[in-house]
Amino acid sequence: MESGRRTILLVMAAGLAAMLAAPARAADASAWIEDSHSAFRLIAGANKEGATLSRAGIEIKMPPGWHTYWRYPGDSGVPPHFDFAGSDNLAAAKVLYPAPHLYSDDAGNTIGYKNAVTFPLQVTPKQPGNPVKLRVTLTYAVCDKLCVPAEGSAELVLVPGESAQDAALAAAEARVPKPVSAASVGLTVQRVNGGRKPLVMVDLPAAAGAHVQVFVEGPTPEWALPVPKPAPGAPAGRRHFGFELDGLPPGVDPKGHFDLTFTVIEGDRPLEVRTHLD
Repeated sequence: MESGRRTILLVMAAGLAAMLAAPARAADASAWIEDSHSAFRLIAGANKEGATLSRAGIEIKMPPGWHTYWRYPGDSGVPPHFDFAGSDNLAAAKVLYPAPHLYSDDAGNTIGYKNAVTFPLQVTPKQPGNPVKLRVTLTYAVCDKLCVPAEGSAELVLVPGESAQDAALAAAEARVPKPVSAASVGLTVQRVNGGRKPLVMVDLPAAAGAHVQVFVEGPTPEWALPVPKPAPGAPAGRRHFGFELDGLPPGVDPKGHFDLTFTVIEGDRPLEVRTHLD
């Protein structure tokens, strides 16, 4: 009897020693950083040993019906601001934006996300193969009938391995618009008049009956262009959208030449198209 107990104790001790000797697996997510009407956290994706790029994300949750904003918020609102100062072994962190939604009311058009959103991150370590201690300070706003500012900081150590958050992160990554050329998707833009605020027409292919949403951004964040509206006259298999060149920064000639970025969302197929307006 005594011998059997000693054997069990030795096995337990050996197991405990092995657990203590093994490197600790980092958490798959940070703690939720709560504010009055929202919360956010960092999450890790599945990452490979020695990879030059790590996958992570920033998840925001809100009460039902509340929303936060895209990088261009529309007629009003505040885009989120991400600060990664204080991170360790971090060369760069690129924030990706899932395709947003358009919300319209008496106050105008808002571009953003309701209830919840995850912003994927592409994390470049200074020394690949070593853990990245990722620290983010996030400043954002959440709105229902009124808007509430929110701010907080979260930390998470990114290491190689699987993650319980990988499926959620992959779903958010799939909603990030894929960069494509205007020629490859058949998108064209042109001015159709020479007024003080010239009308720009967008022509693009679209399946019959498909819901299509188009957003447009200027060359810099100071531009605040209107949301393109569906326009009549497109032939079968095509769609037309139009918008005025309004909301340009001071001193910019609306009849000038500049690059525009279009986010085109057809069903679950989001694309990002950069093209030149002559």
